[in-house]
Amino acid sequence: MEFLDSKPETRPGGAWRLALQLDQERRPVAGSRTDLIAAIGRGADLRIATEFLHEEHIAPFASEAARDPALAGPVEEVSDFRVTYRIGDYVAGCMTLRQPVEPTTGFNGAQPKMSYFLYDLDGRQAGATLLLDGSPVAPPGNQRIEPTPPEMPKLSETEWFDVGSAAPSRNFIYAMENYRYFVRDDWSEVFSHGPDGAVRGGSLADLCEAQHAGRELKVGIAGLGDALGTGPAHEVFSLGGSSFHHRRGRFLELLTHPLVRVRPAVPLRFGSRNWDVAWVYMRTDGRAVMRRLDPCTRRFADETAAFACRWFVR
Repeated sequence: MEFLDSKPETRPGGAWRLALQLDQERRPVAGSRTDLIAAIGRGADLRIATEFLHEEHIAPFASEAARDPALAGPVEEVSDFRVTYRIGDYVAGCMTLRQPVEPTTGFNGAQPKMSYFLYDLDGRQAGATLLLDGSPVAPPGNQRIEPTPPEMPKLSETEWFDVGSAAPSRNFIYAMENYRYFVRDDWSEVFSHGPDGAVRGGSLADLCEAQHAGRELKVGIAGLGDALGTGPAHEVFSLGGSSFHHRRGRFLELLTHPLVRVRPAVPLRFGSRNWDVAWVYMRTDGRAVMRRLDPCTRRFADETAAFACRWFVR
């Protein structure tokens, strides 16, 4: 069976390279987990490519007569994972900007919703949904295990949480033909501080100079998911959107892109009330404010915090 090749892509401003490839059994066949973990720890951007058969993954329940033979065969999906997590010698990524898609036709259903997929370094998968309209929903708490459907033998049993609520989530494994983890590993760490603002490394002046030059900023925030429940030490990486350098006050502040927080664990999994959506306002003196969206109530609230943080520039 032929599938697409695995040459890394090159784009202006930086090269994407293959850090790790897994086969259908999720065994490493190229690159290494060590390389992927180290790259994510340096702030590298992450894309994951997977391959599957259209008739098995996209249209498994269609009748033979309804299937389009022109669509049969391998499909390669490449997705960006704007938020990455490092928990010791484990990493995972989360899609943060995706609406559910039905390949070849458009969107999957008419109801607007966000679709947050998690992939970890050994091919485990999870997904959470946030309904964006005001449709009636059930309270969270409905949990079930859904067995593998006969039409999709490559799908594991699925662990569902909060079914019928505004924020259902699930954990599963679909056995892709292969999994390829690409990184763009061209960020430079220029400054770091503790939650009290004490400098741990680098230079605030270098960070501010990079911001003045219009360079991209990224943050690695330690312990960001601790408020969601007890778990291991971890770091969450997010791109920055707007940033402001206060020259007289001698600090820099940044607003992250929207991110998904998950209670830290290995493996990283969705569960009932263990995740949310947040924007984080970070300062180089450790102060922070989170505007978090409770996915089950769809209500916003602001919370003050203090975080250790590493600052990266590109």
